[in-house]
Amino acid sequence: MSAPETTTPAAPPARQMPHTLVIVGALIVLVLVLSWLIPSGEYQRTAVETSEGIRKVTIPGTFHLVPKVLLGLQALLLAPIKGFLDGSLLICFLLVIGGTFAVFQETGAVESGICGLTDVLARRPALKGLVIPVLMTVFSLAGGIFGMAEEIIPFVIIFIPLARRLGYDSIVGICIPFLGAAAGFAAAFFNPFTVGIAQSIAGLPLYSGLAYRLVTWVIGTTVVITYVMLYAHRVKRDPTLSPVYDLDLERGSLSETSAGPAWDARKVAALVLFAGCMLLLVVGVLRWKWYMEEIAVLFFGMGIALGVVGGLSPSRIAAVFVVGAKDMVSVVFIVACARALLIIAQDARIMDTMLFAASKAMAMLPRVVVAQVMFLIQSGINFLIHSGTAQAALTMPIMAPLSDLVGVTRQTAVYAFQLCEFVNPILPTSAVTMGVLGAAKIPWDKWARWFLPLLVILVLLSFLLLIPPVLFFHWGPA
Repeated sequence: MSAPETTTPAAPPARQMPHTLVIVGALIVLVLVLSWLIPSGEYQRTAVETSEGIRKVTIPGTFHLVPKVLLGLQALLLAPIKGFLDGSLLICFLLVIGGTFAVFQETGAVESGICGLTDVLARRPALKGLVIPVLMTVFSLAGGIFGMAEEIIPFVIIFIPLARRLGYDSIVGICIPFLGAAAGFAAAFFNPFTVGIAQSIAGLPLYSGLAYRLVTWVIGTTVVITYVMLYAHRVKRDPTLSPVYDLDLERGSLSETSAGPAWDARKVAALVLFAGCMLLLVVGVLRWKWYMEEIAVLFFGMGIALGVVGGLSPSRIAAVFVVGAKDMVSVVFIVACARALLIIAQDARIMDTMLFAASKAMAMLPRVVVAQVMFLIQSGINFLIHSGTAQAALTMPIMAPLSDLVGVTRQTAVYAFQLCEFVNPILPTSAVTMGVLGAAKIPWDKWARWFLPLLVILVLLSFLLLIPPVLFFHWGPA
């Protein structure tokens, strides 16, 4: 007689993180609930001249409570719609980038160019080891000098296949442009959108304290590059350690030895056109102060021109462009909902109340701790407000005079404000972060789990970097 069959119970399905849109939606509800509990209040505001033009800033000492604003279901449902309207320029920018790069990839020039570059690097192993540090340093300089942020989204699509052909994974491809620019943006020495605006509002000489900021930039950039290089080395030895291993398998095999498509004149022309447009982008941002509207126009025109140069028919260009733009739709919804968080807080008049309460609490803390608490408060505000200019206009008129009262310099208050950008790459409410992940087709939860250890390192580094300015330096007017 045969032994009775036994059945092994099926393993329970692995728990999955909720969709990013669900996470952001839950945060909107949380902010709405908080708006019921926090009193409504506001500061008076005035227009002031800054290094980047006229800005409306808060007037310290003018906070007052206002009649409680209670928002309900209608405001909750309306906030994402307002988010679409408020973020319409960024949304258009993302859709254009998605469509343009779909056309660029359809020409075959991207794959041919990356294959050609990796062939060169394969013949020169010494150069291969310099790819990550050199390119990340270049992007960090761009972030530190002219505040490169949204502009890096297109580069992600280029660097992911490059990283994979070099034996790394998509995470490394994201890190080269994204974390490179993020490190420079946070540890900036010239960034006009953070350092320039904040110093103007705080009444400091423009770009004063440069020496220590340069030291900070070197340290911050080195820490981020080292972390990425150590990870890249591990994942090259064992690709299964990558949190996106399964996703990269679905993308298809890419290796240094795999043959790329044959070169032809159209592919060469497309690459030359793309390189020329990237050069024009840099010149436009630096010399003509281009922002998203002008950059979107550049990419839209480039997408059409790439299709023509690549030999695609008008109908094919249109069809591919639409498919590429469609790939960014999930990111567009997240951007709109992320803006809804700020809209709820502003409509309920609780942003100024929270800032006022935080400033009062800080007045009772030791000097060194005050600088670090300023960093944490700015990081919390960064969760809702991702524009460095807008955050400076909201917080620096309060933080600058507060620093006078608690015995730290205004330069230190500016420094704590700019370092909070180290937190930005993990925020699901950040349009840049979600734009990068949308372009890379990587879920936020996978990225967040990978970035979290680095975030802890960067927060601790920020705490340490804030100690010398408090103890040893006196930067500019108090």
